[in-house]
Amino acid sequence: MKRAIPVVALSIAGLIPVWRYEPSIGGTTTSTAAPAPSSSATSSSGTVVKGTTIDTDKGPVQVQVTFDGDGITAVKMLQQPNHPQTTAAVPVLISETLKAQSADIDTVSGATITSDAYKKSLQAAIDDNTASSSASSSASPSTSPSASASSASKVVAGSTVDTEKGPVQVQVTFAGEKISAVKMLQQPNHPQTTAAVPVLISETLKAQSADIDTVSGATITSDGYKESLQAAIDAKG
Repeated sequence: MKRAIPVVALSIAGLIPVWRYEPSIGGTTTSTAAPAPSSSATSSSGTVVKGTTIDTDKGPVQVQVTFDGDGITAVKMLQQPNHPQTTAAVPVLISETLKAQSADIDTVSGATITSDAYKKSLQAAIDDNTASSSASSSASPSTSPSASASSASKVVAGSTVDTEKGPVQVQVTFAGEKISAVKMLQQPNHPQTTAAVPVLISETLKAQSADIDTVSGATITSDGYKESLQAAIDAKG
């Protein structure tokens, strides 16, 4: 059985705008009688796939996932229960998804119903993307060596930035020129930092640069994060 991720720290830091992970909080609240089929579309930023809508006792849950090949680069909530515990849990679920690159993630303590529905909708999107990729591979000629080289991943660690709260260091994974993942190697052991990091990572994946907003209440960590991130981007060349 998977461990539960405590949501207490995020609840304490409730003033921090963690909701920026789900710009459409509350979303479309109309419930459907049965889960809607997933759908996908290709854009310049990757393949966008909508997971099925999962009806729960708290309300419908649906995710939208952006893929770069088989890699998950972003997750957005299209529908979610309008509840404080869900609001606090969503950034954790998204952060864990970006780290695990799958739906095999922990349930957030205090938000079990939302967590389970999130993982079901996420898995549906992953399955749909996998099926689409397999179909495309069957119909297309083998990938050229130059194309394979351009899509190869490269992992770069940013510089360690010493702050008043403690050291901050990020590790960035690049897929070609695109930032596909960010991982914290070092960060202050502080509730506001814990709540801010998923927001900073999400904003980085959207902006594809270190030109992102500082998280209110976590200015020191935000500045250290951006400095280490920029160092990693510069080091990649």
